[in-house]
Amino acid sequence: MTEPLKIAGASETPLNLQRTDFISDQEVRWCPGCGDYSILFQVQSVLPKLNIPRENLVFVSGIGCSSRFPYYMNTYGFHTIHGRAPTVATGIKLANPDLSVWVITGDGDGLSIGGNHFIHVMRRNLDVNILLFNNRIYGLTKGQYSPTSEFGKKTKSSPMGNIERPINPLCVAIASEATFVARSIDVDTKHLAATIERAARHRGVSFVEIYQNCNIFNDGAYKPISDKEVRADNMLYLEHGKPMIFGKDRNKGIRLNGIRPEVVTIGEHGVTVDDLLVHDENAEDPTLAYLLTQMNYPEFPVPMGVFRSVSRPTFEELTQQQIEMAMARGKGNLERLLHSGDTWVVE
Repeated sequence: MTEPLKIAGASETPLNLQRTDFISDQEVRWCPGCGDYSILFQVQSVLPKLNIPRENLVFVSGIGCSSRFPYYMNTYGFHTIHGRAPTVATGIKLANPDLSVWVITGDGDGLSIGGNHFIHVMRRNLDVNILLFNNRIYGLTKGQYSPTSEFGKKTKSSPMGNIERPINPLCVAIASEATFVARSIDVDTKHLAATIERAARHRGVSFVEIYQNCNIFNDGAYKPISDKEVRADNMLYLEHGKPMIFGKDRNKGIRLNGIRPEVVTIGEHGVTVDDLLVHDENAEDPTLAYLLTQMNYPEFPVPMGVFRSVSRPTFEELTQQQIEMAMARGKGNLERLLHSGDTWVVE
């Protein structure tokens, strides 16, 4: 399935925008070496390809290091309250469906206090793009464990080890029936840019989890999979319609053993490419996409790319349809409406 060509807010005529058009006059206040710089650069690089005027773009954030993002974009933006960015974004999109709306959040902001809002914007299939920066730590408040921190992780707020099981953001998105679910990482800039562009071109809710390094409070969280020396062996790049092959020598693969994925070596024990699992991001049934979210290092290579991309009516489209149906009944009478049905008088 190809993504819709018409993007909300896009101009019909070429605008010839450049990355520099989206750089604001604000000083970027992230720690030197933070992965957020990479994400900011790639978003600013992708936007000119979408041909969306700056006045049709809105970036909405909550609280956290990632939530400074709107200040650095030369577009409209809202720096809102903790965890509530999806709520504000919903109001913006319903008020003006022609805007391109982006939600910028982190693993703490989006999955802790904002978890409930995160779920409902997904299931409603609002046409917004959600980028979740996942560094597995609370960075802005100086190093407490977050909803995605590993079990047993020692932090300032868990000196004896975290005893909470981590949330898997992709699992939550798929369980919430998100129509576009993907993952990328800050150090693979080419893949990150391509994933962000795919998300932007999807009509409906798009969710991208971005592995992002916090070099101050959780440095090297993704080093075992992200270093160039090991990336080929410890990451699986998903490609629609292609078998799941990985490894420095491209001789490893993923096949199903019952309902469980397993790593196999092509050429050993009679294993061929035809035995491997073929990725289908367009499958309406989310089972395969969910199975892929369960693949974690070191038992498996970590999947990167688009897990799911399906087409469904958007929330704002269905809302507008109901409004038009209501208006088609004729002109209403507010006084008659207020005095209809069950009424009572307070003495």
